[in-house]
Amino acid sequence: MGRVEGKVALITGAARGQGRSHAIRLAEEGADIIAIDICEHIPSALHTMGTEEELNETVQQVEKLDRRIVAKKADVRNREALGAAIAEGVQELGRLDIVSANAGIASVNPVLEVSNAEWHDVIDVNLTGAWHTAVEAIPHILAGGRGGSVIFTSSAAGVDVVPNLGHYNASKHGIIGLMKTLAIELGPQSVRVNAIAPTNVDTPMLVNDKLMKLFMPHLESPTRADAEAEGSNYRAVNAIPIPWVDPIDISNALLFLASDEARFITGIVMPVDAGFLVK
Repeated sequence: MGRVEGKVALITGAARGQGRSHAIRLAEEGADIIAIDICEHIPSALHTMGTEEELNETVQQVEKLDRRIVAKKADVRNREALGAAIAEGVQELGRLDIVSANAGIASVNPVLEVSNAEWHDVIDVNLTGAWHTAVEAIPHILAGGRGGSVIFTSSAAGVDVVPNLGHYNASKHGIIGLMKTLAIELGPQSVRVNAIAPTNVDTPMLVNDKLMKLFMPHLESPTRADAEAEGSNYRAVNAIPIPWVDPIDISNALLFLASDEARFITGIVMPVDAGFLVK
């Protein structure tokens, strides 16, 4: 029997990257999935974003595991549309037990040079979107009367800070404050609320020309091979000298927090950071 057998998990930002990895890992352990993604590009983001084709690929990967999945296109910035998508998924799958508030974007600039669009988009997706996800999804968990688990994707930059990512840092710090408040408020209903704080993760948000230039400004056109090279700035930020962790490393942590193995763990920030925060 799987570690989340018979449960239903909601995942935002599920078209690719960490979100897809979470969907597949939870499905491997018996969960049915509600997968939500904007499937559109936000112009201020420094990276490409998931597409409808990629969300369909997530669906196919979950269905190969003989699990049910409901995929919806919705923007976490739009509370009404997000709530409707969640409600439709819960109606089809019959319950909700696990929430992964994972959707996020990033852009790069010193704080004094961040545009209005960059600030609002990052805060609105990463922090307000996480709040929208919580307030629209948690009532469905409470309606089941069985308790549940809510996991926010914060960042090592939500505990420490990274220069030129002030708006991103602020959004991820805010998630931790939101998580801790909800952990207190929902504890009496046996709903556990935690956050994961990854270091760099090998996804398109991280591995792109603009962010690689931030990490390796001494190189004119840095490449993935430069980031992976021994002694690179990507490796230097972590105590364990790797450039990044894989999405599955975050998914395994999320699975633990979602499962009954973590039944008395709430209100924590779990680093999956290769020692970024101790260096």
